[in-house]
Amino acid sequence: MSDYAAAIAAKPRRPRSPLLLLLSFRTLIALFAVLVFFGLTTPNFLDVGTLVLLAKHVSINAILAIGMTFVVLTGGIDLSVGSIVGLAGMIAGGLINYGIPLGPWQVTLFPDVPTVILVTLAAGTLVGTINGFLVTALNVAPFIATLGTLYAARGAALLLSNGETFANLVGRPAFHNTGFPLLGAGMVGGVPVSVLLLVASGLVAAYAAGRTIFGRRVYAVGGNERAALLSGVPVHRVKLAVYMISGACAALAGLIVASELVAAHPASGESFELNAIAATVLGGTSLAGGRGTIWGTIIGAFVIGILGDGLVMLGVSSFWQMVIKGVVIIAAVVLDQLQQRIQRRLAVQAQEAG
Repeated sequence: MSDYAAAIAAKPRRPRSPLLLLLSFRTLIALFAVLVFFGLTTPNFLDVGTLVLLAKHVSINAILAIGMTFVVLTGGIDLSVGSIVGLAGMIAGGLINYGIPLGPWQVTLFPDVPTVILVTLAAGTLVGTINGFLVTALNVAPFIATLGTLYAARGAALLLSNGETFANLVGRPAFHNTGFPLLGAGMVGGVPVSVLLLVASGLVAAYAAGRTIFGRRVYAVGGNERAALLSGVPVHRVKLAVYMISGACAALAGLIVASELVAAHPASGESFELNAIAATVLGGTSLAGGRGTIWGTIIGAFVIGILGDGLVMLGVSSFWQMVIKGVVIIAAVVLDQLQQRIQRRLAVQAQEAG
């Protein structure tokens, strides 16, 4: 027997708990449960067309929640993402319909769609940078900092159009800025573009969180910020980066919303931050930071989305929908606490046995 095998054999095994195993997969179990329930109670719910439509609806919330997960993993919160969704739509709508007036030359520049997307993503990232600056450089509590930018971004969205809607965002061939609706309504091989964007975002985010130095630092900051700082982790830069990611994800979600509707309204995205937080928590990410996964968040977003759409298809009133969603979120937090308690107890038992 090799030294390594001998060490493994000599190492005391941690006691296993069937309940802990069940709790570890609770989000997947919840997803399976809602699919089975609505599949049995709602005609045509499990048809391919219906599932594709559900995935399209969920993709916006899931992309938002991916950015939120990075912030929550560091122990923070981002309340401004819903307002960034509205602001992003207004920026894109304004660029497509009215362009950029260049006063001194009395001409208006109409950027093409890729440029519109890049400018909008940059604007969302800028709001995220402001959040990160407030939290790190000025030591403002994340809740207060992002609450402030929530109002500021919403106000900026209203100012851009004086509260009016930018409609008919199809562009004009003469200005070479057509094609924007494809982002939210286009299909590639029968799959909505927004779902493909979710898959791409999920893969990149999961790799960044689980396979890179940056990801390890995010978990370290959320697990124990003081210890991470003493270990040489650039805590402020990590926090700044996660808020920038959250802002960029919110801007991408805003682009998809505006593209899908072919219109931009400054009130778009209201309360989206609550859905993003709910998906993050339901996916197993601890609000205390340091624990959670991107894929868990995406599954959590699907649970929330399927639950919402399924209840609508069953004809359940919107009031009861809110009650049911609230109960599900509370149950998720309670089960998370139960899982942590069992893990701590098993760890103590393992130490005593060792």
